[in-house]
Amino acid sequence: MSTAKILWVDDEIDSLTSQIMFLENKGYEIETKTNGFDAVEYVKENIVDVVLMDESMPGLTGLQTLQQMKEVNSNLPVVLITKNEAENIMDEAIGSQISDYLIKPVNPNQVWLSLKKLIDNKRLIAEKTTSAYQQEFRSLFMALNDNPDYNAWMDIYKKLVYWELEMKKSDSPEMQEVFQTQKQEANTEFFKFISKNYASWVSPKSTDGPIMSHTLLKYKVLPHLEKGVPLFFVLIDNLRFDQWKAIQPIFAESFRIHEEETFYSILPTATQYARNAIFAGLLPIDIEKQFSQQWKNDDEEGGKNLFEEEFLRAQIKRLGKGDLKISYTKITNNHDGQKMVDNMHNLMQNDLNVIVYNFVDMLSHARTEMEVLKELAGDETSYRSITQSWFEHSPLHQALKKIADKELNMVVATDHGSTRVKTPAKVIGDKQTTANLRYKHGRNLNYEARDVLAFKDPREAGLPVPNVNSTFIFAKGDLFLCYPNNYNHFVNYYRNTFQHGGVSLEEMIVPVIRMTNK
Repeated sequence: MSTAKILWVDDEIDSLTSQIMFLENKGYEIETKTNGFDAVEYVKENIVDVVLMDESMPGLTGLQTLQQMKEVNSNLPVVLITKNEAENIMDEAIGSQISDYLIKPVNPNQVWLSLKKLIDNKRLIAEKTTSAYQQEFRSLFMALNDNPDYNAWMDIYKKLVYWELEMKKSDSPEMQEVFQTQKQEANTEFFKFISKNYASWVSPKSTDGPIMSHTLLKYKVLPHLEKGVPLFFVLIDNLRFDQWKAIQPIFAESFRIHEEETFYSILPTATQYARNAIFAGLLPIDIEKQFSQQWKNDDEEGGKNLFEEEFLRAQIKRLGKGDLKISYTKITNNHDGQKMVDNMHNLMQNDLNVIVYNFVDMLSHARTEMEVLKELAGDETSYRSITQSWFEHSPLHQALKKIADKELNMVVATDHGSTRVKTPAKVIGDKQTTANLRYKHGRNLNYEARDVLAFKDPREAGLPVPNVNSTFIFAKGDLFLCYPNNYNHFVNYYRNTFQHGGVSLEEMIVPVIRMTNK
């Protein structure tokens, strides 16, 4: 490890010689300055790991120097050393983002501890994370081999997300690689599990199965209706569980989070199937039967999610709650978002308010912007950080903050997740075959059986039959389905993009969160 460089600023620096020698013996390199002006100039020109700074200096005070240093380098850790514990100075110092403060006279061990905490903290956390994951690796491995049921799979996926976020603290590329391999193994096993069980979950005779898109409202939203307390159901399009974890702290500032759970998106994990199923409370095969005019298959012209409100009202009525006062708001652009912000107080008069927020549509609206998104969200970490930044500055966040102090219940969920695709798989089909990358349906499809979950009779998957002899196929793991013509261009264009429609933990196991006002 390279020597850490410390800048010590004090107008009586000569009186600190013994302290400085103590730290030098501990292996730190110490640079000294006797006033704030010189200290700021030094920080501009040199790399410094930590600044130790006296608060009361003639000329620039410690706090003024701190302010100017932060303008040069906002991440620079500064330890303020003060003569007095005056509360206003402390408040101001903490408000100015000091990393630590010490009260004079300081003991050399105290200074050493503070430096150790600031400089070694990252390394110690990384080491601790790595060793904790090494222990967890075994138990995750055992869980995967223990024939998990759908509840156990939700736990496994939550643990994987937890470790994926923890791993970001560990600088070890080797551990990251071990983790990625384990996640891949989990997805391989999950694919086998879904292949074996999915049809029985969606069968009309089903007696056992997880909560899925078409039962979400019934079991996870409507039970929280309370007389005189508005219930908000916020559906953020295409939000994975790890992305929820990225925005969770922002929600937690304004709301009390009671339950952080997951449910299963139906197949295909695509908006027109999963989201219509949520609002209709029916599988797509039954939506088509009951709403033949409104239901559109992939290959039909026209919008596929235009009747969510109608489906919702029909479901509410079917569940015997037809007298509820309901609002339905769908946001597909920033302008709609701002209108919603202005309207939030009126929504407080309703029993149930549904807000559908097309976050990913807004992020990647046009195909041309796909390139920008590929640049910005090249991997899971950057995708999470875009999600966080989007939510923080979104009209949705503004709107929710406006009602955070009112008595309300809220459920936040999504329709499906997405997965980063890496491996192309060839599929051959006729002209009618759909263009989706993670699922396809068509007649005479040619594919590798091991690459996909196939339903030769779509009804077994709770899906309408678009054409006689239509087969539905769902891609496994990180595969994306490509046609042989123009193959290489297609592969290079879509590899490493986030797609949905297929079978993976990230697409199928998605968040449903219950909150109330604080």
